[in-house]
Amino acid sequence: MSRVPRRVVHVLTVADSLVFVDEVVRRSKARGFEVTVVTSPDERLAAFGRRQGVATVALDMPRRVTPLGDWQALRRLHALLRSLQPGVVHAHTPKGGLLGTLAAEAAGVPVRLYHMRGLPFVTLKGPMRALMQTTERVSCRAATRVVCQSPSLRRTALERRLVAPERCEVILKGSNGVDCDGRFQPARQAESGRALRASLGIPPDDLVVGFVGRLVRDKGVPELVLAFERIASTRPKAWLLLAGPYEPRDPIDAQTRRRIESHPRIRTLGFVSDPGPVYAAADVVALPSHREGFPNVPLEAAAMERPVLSTRVDGCTDAVEDGVTGTLVGVEDVGALTAALDLYAADPDLRRRHGLAGRARVEADFRRDRIAEAVVDLYEREMLRV
Repeated sequence: MSRVPRRVVHVLTVADSLVFVDEVVRRSKARGFEVTVVTSPDERLAAFGRRQGVATVALDMPRRVTPLGDWQALRRLHALLRSLQPGVVHAHTPKGGLLGTLAAEAAGVPVRLYHMRGLPFVTLKGPMRALMQTTERVSCRAATRVVCQSPSLRRTALERRLVAPERCEVILKGSNGVDCDGRFQPARQAESGRALRASLGIPPDDLVVGFVGRLVRDKGVPELVLAFERIASTRPKAWLLLAGPYEPRDPIDAQTRRRIESHPRIRTLGFVSDPGPVYAAADVVALPSHREGFPNVPLEAAAMERPVLSTRVDGCTDAVEDGVTGTLVGVEDVGALTAALDLYAADPDLRRRHGLAGRARVEADFRRDRIAEAVVDLYEREMLRV
Protein backbone atom coordinates (compact mmCIF):
# COMPACT_ATOMS: atom_id res chain seq x y z
CA MET A 1 0.00 0.00 0.00
CA SER A 2 1.44 3.37 -1.03
CA ARG A 3 2.26 5.83 1.76
CA VAL A 4 2.17 8.77 -0.64
CA PRO A 5 -0.40 11.32 0.59
CA ARG A 6 -3.71 11.11 -1.25
CA ARG A 7 -3.53 14.78 -2.02
CA VAL A 8 -3.43 16.20 -5.57
CA VAL A 9 -2.76 19.77 -6.67
CA HIS A 10 -3.77 20.90 -10.16
CA VAL A 11 -1.78 23.81 -11.59
CA LEU A 12 -3.34 25.66 -14.54
CA THR A 13 -2.27 29.01 -15.92
CA VAL A 14 -5.76 30.49 -16.33
CA ALA A 15 -9.30 29.74 -15.20
CA ASP A 16 -10.34 29.13 -18.82
CA SER A 17 -8.61 25.76 -18.48
CA LEU A 18 -10.70 24.58 -15.52
CA VAL A 19 -12.90 22.72 -18.00
CA PHE A 20 -9.96 20.35 -18.49
CA VAL A 21 -10.12 19.09 -14.90
CA ASP A 22 -13.78 19.40 -13.97
CA GLU A 23 -14.66 15.70 -14.16
CA VAL A 24 -11.22 14.55 -12.98
CA VAL A 25 -11.59 16.61 -9.79
CA ARG A 26 -15.05 15.18 -9.17
CA ARG A 27 -13.88 11.59 -9.55
CA SER A 28 -10.66 12.16 -7.59
CA LYS A 29 -12.73 13.32 -4.63
CA ALA A 30 -15.01 10.29 -4.94
CA ARG A 31 -11.96 8.04 -4.67
CA GLY A 32 -10.62 9.68 -1.54
CA PHE A 33 -8.25 12.34 -2.85
CA GLU A 34 -7.98 15.77 -1.27
CA VAL A 35 -7.86 18.28 -4.13
CA THR A 36 -6.47 21.79 -4.48
CA VAL A 37 -6.71 23.78 -7.73
CA VAL A 38 -4.35 26.66 -8.58
CA THR A 39 -4.84 29.21 -11.37
CA SER A 40 -4.20 32.90 -11.92
CA PRO A 41 -6.71 35.12 -10.07
CA ASP A 42 -10.19 34.86 -11.54
CA GLU A 43 -13.68 34.86 -10.03
CA ARG A 44 -14.35 31.62 -11.91
CA LEU A 45 -11.72 29.86 -9.80
CA ALA A 46 -13.59 30.58 -6.57
CA ALA A 47 -16.86 29.55 -8.21
CA PHE A 48 -15.26 26.29 -9.33
CA GLY A 49 -14.07 25.60 -5.79
CA ARG A 50 -17.52 26.21 -4.33
CA ARG A 51 -19.22 24.03 -6.90
CA GLN A 52 -16.74 21.18 -6.54
CA GLY A 53 -16.16 21.55 -2.81
CA VAL A 54 -12.38 21.80 -3.17
CA ALA A 55 -9.70 24.24 -2.06
CA THR A 56 -8.53 26.84 -4.57
CA VAL A 57 -5.53 29.15 -4.62
CA ALA A 58 -5.22 32.23 -6.85
CA LEU A 59 -1.61 32.73 -7.91
CA ASP A 60 -0.65 35.08 -10.73
CA MET A 61 0.99 33.20 -13.61
CA PRO A 62 1.34 35.46 -16.66
CA ARG A 63 0.78 33.61 -19.93
CA ARG A 64 3.47 35.65 -21.67
CA VAL A 65 7.19 35.23 -20.96
CA THR A 66 8.05 37.53 -18.02
CA PRO A 67 11.27 36.46 -16.25
CA LEU A 68 10.62 38.42 -13.05
CA GLY A 69 6.93 37.54 -12.91
CA ASP A 70 7.68 33.88 -13.64
CA TRP A 71 10.33 33.74 -10.92
CA GLN A 72 7.95 35.26 -8.39
CA ALA A 73 5.21 32.81 -9.39
CA LEU A 74 7.65 29.91 -9.10
CA ARG A 75 8.67 30.96 -5.58
CA ARG A 76 5.06 31.32 -4.43
CA LEU A 77 4.08 28.00 -5.96
CA HIS A 78 7.05 26.26 -4.35
CA ALA A 79 6.08 27.67 -0.95
CA LEU A 80 2.50 26.52 -1.46
CA LEU A 81 3.54 22.98 -2.34
CA ARG A 82 5.93 22.81 0.60
CA SER A 83 3.00 23.74 2.81
CA LEU A 84 0.46 21.35 1.27
CA GLN A 85 2.86 18.42 0.76
CA PRO A 86 0.77 16.73 -1.93
CA GLY A 87 1.44 13.27 -3.25
CA VAL A 88 0.60 14.34 -6.80
CA VAL A 89 0.99 17.57 -8.75
CA HIS A 90 -0.86 17.57 -12.05
CA ALA A 91 0.41 20.53 -14.11
CA HIS A 92 -1.38 21.63 -17.28
CA THR A 93 -0.73 23.99 -20.23
CA PRO A 94 2.76 25.29 -21.17
CA LYS A 95 3.20 27.94 -18.44
CA GLY A 96 1.37 25.99 -15.74
CA GLY A 97 3.31 22.90 -16.76
CA LEU A 98 6.68 24.62 -16.50
CA LEU A 99 6.04 26.35 -13.17
CA GLY A 100 4.12 23.43 -11.71
CA THR A 101 6.68 20.73 -12.47
CA LEU A 102 9.67 22.83 -11.42
CA ALA A 103 8.05 23.91 -8.15
CA ALA A 104 6.93 20.34 -7.46
CA GLU A 105 10.40 18.95 -8.10
CA ALA A 106 11.97 21.53 -5.80
CA ALA A 107 9.35 20.78 -3.13
CA GLY A 108 10.03 17.04 -3.31
CA VAL A 109 6.58 16.04 -4.58
CA PRO A 110 6.88 12.33 -5.47
CA VAL A 111 4.46 12.21 -8.43
CA ARG A 112 4.77 15.07 -10.92
CA LEU A 113 2.57 14.90 -14.01
CA TYR A 114 2.96 17.29 -16.91
CA HIS A 115 -0.15 17.21 -19.10
CA MET A 116 1.07 18.30 -22.54
CA ARG A 117 -2.02 19.80 -24.16
CA GLY A 118 -0.35 21.38 -27.18
CA LEU A 119 2.97 22.72 -28.45
CA PRO A 120 2.78 26.47 -29.13
CA PHE A 121 6.30 26.58 -30.56
CA VAL A 122 5.30 24.72 -33.73
CA THR A 123 3.78 27.89 -35.20
CA LEU A 124 6.46 30.26 -33.87
CA LYS A 125 9.70 31.36 -35.50
CA GLY A 126 13.12 32.59 -34.44
CA PRO A 127 14.29 32.96 -30.82
CA MET A 128 10.79 32.58 -29.35
CA ARG A 129 10.40 29.20 -31.02
CA ALA A 130 13.70 28.01 -29.54
CA LEU A 131 12.77 29.36 -26.12
CA MET A 132 9.35 27.69 -26.08
CA GLN A 133 10.80 24.39 -27.26
CA THR A 134 13.36 24.55 -24.46
CA THR A 135 10.68 25.21 -21.84
CA GLU A 136 8.81 22.12 -23.03
CA ARG A 137 11.94 20.01 -22.53
CA VAL A 138 12.42 21.46 -19.05
CA SER A 139 8.80 20.67 -18.10
CA CYS A 140 9.17 17.11 -19.37
CA ARG A 141 12.46 16.63 -17.51
CA ALA A 142 11.04 17.90 -14.22
CA ALA A 143 8.00 15.64 -14.50
CA THR A 144 8.00 12.02 -13.40
CA ARG A 145 5.39 11.29 -16.08
CA VAL A 146 4.22 13.17 -19.19
CA VAL A 147 0.64 12.78 -20.37
CA CYS A 148 0.18 13.71 -24.02
CA GLN A 149 -3.28 14.89 -25.01
CA SER A 150 -3.38 12.88 -28.23
CA PRO A 151 -1.48 10.10 -30.04
CA SER A 152 -0.36 12.53 -32.75
CA LEU A 153 0.94 14.99 -30.14
CA ARG A 154 2.91 12.17 -28.51
CA ARG A 155 4.49 11.32 -31.88
CA THR A 156 5.54 14.94 -32.35
CA ALA A 157 6.94 15.14 -28.81
CA LEU A 158 9.03 12.04 -29.46
CA GLU A 159 10.17 13.25 -32.87
CA ARG A 160 11.31 16.55 -31.31
CA ARG A 161 13.01 14.59 -28.50
CA LEU A 162 11.13 16.47 -25.82
CA VAL A 163 10.68 13.34 -23.72
CA ALA A 164 11.74 9.68 -23.74
CA PRO A 165 9.06 7.25 -24.98
CA GLU A 166 9.00 5.25 -21.76
CA ARG A 167 8.14 8.41 -19.76
CA CYS A 168 5.11 9.57 -21.71
CA GLU A 169 1.69 8.15 -22.54
CA VAL A 170 -1.78 8.96 -23.83
CA ILE A 171 -4.82 8.37 -21.62
CA LEU A 172 -6.98 5.84 -23.52
CA LYS A 173 -7.34 7.41 -26.99
CA GLY A 174 -6.71 10.96 -25.78
CA SER A 175 -8.77 14.15 -25.24
CA ASN A 176 -10.59 15.44 -22.15
CA GLY A 177 -13.65 13.46 -23.12
CA VAL A 178 -17.17 14.64 -23.83
CA ASP A 179 -20.31 14.72 -21.70
CA CYS A 180 -22.35 12.72 -24.20
CA ASP A 181 -25.42 12.32 -22.01
CA GLY A 182 -25.64 15.88 -20.69
CA ARG A 183 -24.62 19.11 -22.38
CA PHE A 184 -23.85 17.48 -25.72
CA GLN A 185 -26.95 15.39 -26.26
CA PRO A 186 -28.61 16.46 -29.55
CA ALA A 187 -32.21 16.06 -28.40
CA ARG A 188 -31.60 18.21 -25.31
CA GLN A 189 -30.13 21.10 -27.30
CA ALA A 190 -32.42 21.03 -30.36
CA GLU A 191 -34.80 23.71 -29.10
CA SER A 192 -31.96 25.96 -27.89
CA GLY A 193 -30.40 25.72 -31.36
CA ARG A 194 -33.65 26.79 -33.03
CA ALA A 195 -34.03 29.63 -30.55
CA LEU A 196 -30.47 30.84 -31.21
CA ARG A 197 -31.08 30.90 -34.95
CA ALA A 198 -34.28 32.85 -34.48
CA SER A 199 -32.61 35.38 -32.17
CA LEU A 200 -29.95 36.03 -34.84
CA GLY A 201 -32.41 36.34 -37.71
CA ILE A 202 -31.28 33.14 -39.40
CA PRO A 203 -34.09 31.23 -41.15
CA PRO A 204 -34.59 27.66 -39.95
CA ASP A 205 -33.80 26.06 -43.33
CA ASP A 206 -30.67 28.07 -44.20
CA LEU A 207 -27.18 26.57 -43.94
CA VAL A 208 -25.09 27.58 -40.91
CA VAL A 209 -21.34 27.04 -40.63
CA GLY A 210 -20.44 27.14 -36.94
CA PHE A 211 -17.12 28.01 -35.30
CA VAL A 212 -16.39 27.78 -31.56
CA GLY A 213 -13.07 29.06 -30.23
CA ARG A 214 -10.89 32.10 -29.76
CA LEU A 215 -11.00 34.45 -32.76
CA VAL A 216 -7.25 34.35 -33.37
CA ARG A 217 -4.93 33.60 -36.27
CA ASP A 218 -3.86 30.16 -34.99
CA LYS A 219 -7.47 28.95 -35.08
CA GLY A 220 -7.59 29.60 -38.82
CA VAL A 221 -10.19 32.35 -38.58
CA PRO A 222 -8.82 34.41 -41.52
CA GLU A 223 -8.95 31.37 -43.82
CA LEU A 224 -12.43 30.44 -42.62
CA VAL A 225 -13.76 33.94 -43.30
CA LEU A 226 -12.27 33.93 -46.81
CA ALA A 227 -13.68 30.48 -47.56
CA PHE A 228 -17.10 31.48 -46.28
CA GLU A 229 -17.13 34.64 -48.40
CA ARG A 230 -16.49 32.49 -51.46
CA ILE A 231 -19.34 30.06 -50.84
CA ALA A 232 -21.66 32.85 -49.66
CA SER A 233 -21.25 34.58 -53.03
CA THR A 234 -22.99 31.66 -54.73
CA ARG A 235 -25.13 30.40 -51.83
CA PRO A 236 -27.38 33.20 -50.57
CA LYS A 237 -28.73 30.99 -47.78
CA ALA A 238 -25.33 30.32 -46.17
CA TRP A 239 -24.39 31.88 -42.82
CA LEU A 240 -21.26 31.88 -40.64
CA LEU A 241 -21.73 31.82 -36.85
CA LEU A 242 -18.62 32.68 -34.79
CA ALA A 243 -18.71 31.93 -31.05
CA GLY A 244 -15.62 33.13 -29.22
CA PRO A 245 -13.75 36.24 -28.10
CA TYR A 246 -11.25 38.36 -29.98
CA GLU A 247 -7.91 38.16 -28.17
CA PRO A 248 -4.82 40.39 -28.25
CA ARG A 249 -2.45 37.41 -28.25
CA ASP A 250 -2.09 36.15 -31.82
CA PRO A 251 -4.79 38.51 -33.10
CA ILE A 252 -6.45 38.24 -36.47
CA ASP A 253 -5.57 40.97 -38.96
CA ALA A 254 -7.61 44.16 -39.16
CA GLN A 255 -8.92 43.33 -42.63
CA THR A 256 -10.37 40.01 -41.47
CA ARG A 257 -12.04 41.69 -38.52
CA ARG A 258 -13.62 44.28 -40.83
CA ARG A 259 -14.90 41.49 -43.06
CA ILE A 260 -16.46 39.74 -40.09
CA GLU A 261 -18.14 42.87 -38.80
CA SER A 262 -19.44 44.08 -42.17
CA HIS A 263 -20.68 40.86 -43.77
CA PRO A 264 -24.49 40.66 -43.66
CA ARG A 265 -24.49 36.89 -43.06
CA ILE A 266 -21.75 36.58 -40.44
CA ARG A 267 -22.91 36.59 -36.83
CA THR A 268 -20.64 36.84 -33.77
CA LEU A 269 -21.56 35.82 -30.24
CA GLY A 270 -18.39 36.55 -28.27
CA PHE A 271 -17.51 34.15 -25.47
CA VAL A 272 -20.16 31.52 -24.74
CA SER A 273 -20.12 29.43 -21.57
CA ASP A 274 -22.25 26.70 -23.14
CA PRO A 275 -21.46 25.97 -26.80
CA GLY A 276 -24.22 23.35 -27.05
CA PRO A 277 -26.77 25.72 -28.63
CA VAL A 278 -24.15 26.85 -31.17
CA TYR A 279 -23.56 23.28 -32.32
CA ALA A 280 -27.31 22.69 -32.40
CA ALA A 281 -27.80 25.80 -34.55
CA ALA A 282 -25.04 24.77 -36.99
CA ASP A 283 -25.22 22.35 -39.92
CA VAL A 284 -21.45 21.88 -40.08
CA VAL A 285 -18.72 22.94 -37.62
CA ALA A 286 -15.36 24.24 -38.84
CA LEU A 287 -12.09 24.44 -36.91
CA PRO A 288 -9.27 25.10 -39.43
CA SER A 289 -6.55 25.37 -36.75
CA HIS A 290 -2.83 25.79 -37.37
CA ARG A 291 -1.96 23.79 -34.25
CA GLU A 292 -3.76 21.86 -31.51
CA GLY A 293 -3.15 19.26 -28.82
CA PHE A 294 -6.53 17.55 -28.92
CA PRO A 295 -9.26 20.16 -29.37
CA ASN A 296 -12.56 19.79 -27.54
CA VAL A 297 -14.64 21.41 -30.27
CA PRO A 298 -14.54 18.62 -32.90
CA LEU A 299 -15.60 15.97 -30.37
CA GLU A 300 -18.30 18.15 -28.84
CA ALA A 301 -19.67 18.92 -32.30
CA ALA A 302 -19.51 15.25 -33.23
CA ALA A 303 -21.42 14.34 -30.06
CA MET A 304 -24.07 16.77 -31.31
CA GLU A 305 -24.19 14.83 -34.61
CA ARG A 306 -22.51 17.58 -36.60
CA PRO A 307 -19.86 16.92 -39.28
CA VAL A 308 -16.56 18.63 -38.60
CA LEU A 309 -14.24 20.35 -41.06
CA SER A 310 -10.71 20.73 -39.71
CA THR A 311 -7.02 20.57 -40.62
CA ARG A 312 -4.30 17.94 -40.77
CA VAL A 313 -2.48 18.97 -37.60
CA ASP A 314 -1.75 17.19 -34.33
CA GLY A 315 -4.90 16.59 -32.36
CA CYS A 316 -7.30 17.39 -35.19
CA THR A 317 -6.22 14.22 -36.99
CA ASP A 318 -7.21 12.31 -33.84
CA ALA A 319 -10.48 14.18 -33.36
CA VAL A 320 -11.79 13.88 -36.93
CA GLU A 321 -11.86 10.65 -38.93
CA ASP A 322 -11.37 12.00 -42.43
CA GLY A 323 -14.18 10.99 -44.76
CA VAL A 324 -16.12 9.32 -41.93
CA THR A 325 -16.94 11.89 -39.25
CA GLY A 326 -15.76 14.96 -41.14
CA THR A 327 -13.18 16.31 -43.55
CA LEU A 328 -9.54 17.31 -43.07
CA VAL A 329 -7.75 19.86 -45.27
CA GLY A 330 -4.29 21.37 -45.31
CA VAL A 331 -3.35 24.22 -43.00
CA GLU A 332 -4.11 27.64 -44.53
CA ASP A 333 -5.46 25.97 -47.69
CA VAL A 334 -8.36 28.31 -48.42
CA GLY A 335 -9.18 26.56 -51.69
CA ALA A 336 -9.57 23.14 -50.06
CA LEU A 337 -11.50 24.68 -47.18
CA THR A 338 -13.88 26.37 -49.61
CA ALA A 339 -14.40 23.16 -51.59
CA ALA A 340 -15.15 21.16 -48.43
CA LEU A 341 -17.63 23.77 -47.16
CA ASP A 342 -19.33 23.82 -50.54
CA LEU A 343 -19.57 20.02 -50.58
CA TYR A 344 -21.30 19.98 -47.19
CA ALA A 345 -23.57 22.82 -48.26
CA ALA A 346 -24.67 20.87 -51.32
CA ASP A 347 -25.17 17.48 -49.66
CA PRO A 348 -27.48 17.24 -46.61
CA ASP A 349 -27.19 13.44 -46.65
CA LEU A 350 -23.39 13.66 -46.34
CA ARG A 351 -23.81 16.00 -43.38
CA ARG A 352 -26.20 13.54 -41.74
CA ARG A 353 -23.94 10.48 -42.32
CA HIS A 354 -20.82 12.18 -40.98
CA GLY A 355 -22.74 13.57 -38.01
CA LEU A 356 -24.17 10.19 -37.01
CA ALA A 357 -20.77 8.51 -37.42
CA GLY A 358 -19.21 11.18 -35.25
CA ARG A 359 -21.71 10.65 -32.46
CA ALA A 360 -21.12 6.88 -32.52
CA ARG A 361 -17.34 7.38 -32.37
CA VAL A 362 -17.51 9.76 -29.42
CA GLU A 363 -19.77 7.38 -27.50
CA ALA A 364 -17.39 4.48 -28.16
CA ASP A 365 -14.03 6.15 -27.51
CA PHE A 366 -14.32 9.57 -25.87
CA ARG A 367 -16.78 9.50 -23.00
CA ARG A 368 -15.68 11.99 -20.36
CA ASP A 369 -16.40 9.73 -17.40
CA ARG A 370 -14.18 6.93 -18.70
CA ILE A 371 -11.28 9.27 -19.45
CA ALA A 372 -11.53 10.93 -16.02
CA GLU A 373 -11.49 7.55 -14.29
CA ALA A 374 -8.40 6.59 -16.30
CA VAL A 375 -6.63 9.77 -15.12
CA VAL A 376 -7.32 8.89 -11.48
CA ASP A 377 -6.12 5.35 -12.23
CA LEU A 378 -2.87 6.95 -13.40
CA TYR A 379 -2.53 8.79 -10.08
CA GLU A 380 -2.93 5.49 -8.23
CA ARG A 381 -0.45 3.69 -10.44
CA GLU A 382 2.21 6.39 -10.21
CA MET A 383 1.83 6.58 -6.42
CA LEU A 384 2.51 2.84 -6.15
CA ARG A 385 5.76 3.28 -8.08
CA VAL A 386 7.21 5.72 -5.55
